[in-house]
Amino acid sequence: MADNWVRPYQPGSGRWLVIAWEAFALAMLSWATVRQFDLIGHGVRVVACLLAAVWVIGAWRILQLGVYVSADGVLIRGLLRSRVLSWREIARVRLHRTIHRLGPWEIESGRTVLLDRRDGETVNTELWEQGVDFHSRPTLFRAVYNEIQSHHTAANPT
Repeated sequence: MADNWVRPYQPGSGRWLVIAWEAFALAMLSWATVRQFDLIGHGVRVVACLLAAVWVIGAWRILQLGVYVSADGVLIRGLLRSRVLSWREIARVRLHRTIHRLGPWEIESGRTVLLDRRDGETVNTELWEQGVDFHSRPTLFRAVYNEIQSHHTAANPT
């Protein structure tokens, strides 16, 4: 696969809010752990260093999240894993309207971009119209969808 992956959008500022929130949550976890177990000295430093390392790794992954395209395929970077699909594997790129049911009510939560593979599997791209990258930029979501679709069409002219 290609080495020249390009994310067809700039990440939203909401990612920094998520990273800040995670820092606060891990600081509270560190404080609670130290208090709960009456840690002192090296124990405090070990807990602080472990949780700081978790935060740094998590923040890096949050900044790298997204969909990247190249002439060869699409790279989907999630929080815990990444997935590469060649354009030949993808039958179509489509928008999906997400609806959650709560008893008799339906709650619409925006659209997502899905990739239908030729083997029948559907792959979620993690691109969500109401997500941190597109919530305040609805036209960007549609532009990213169109760009992914045009890459797919260019790779599969049939």
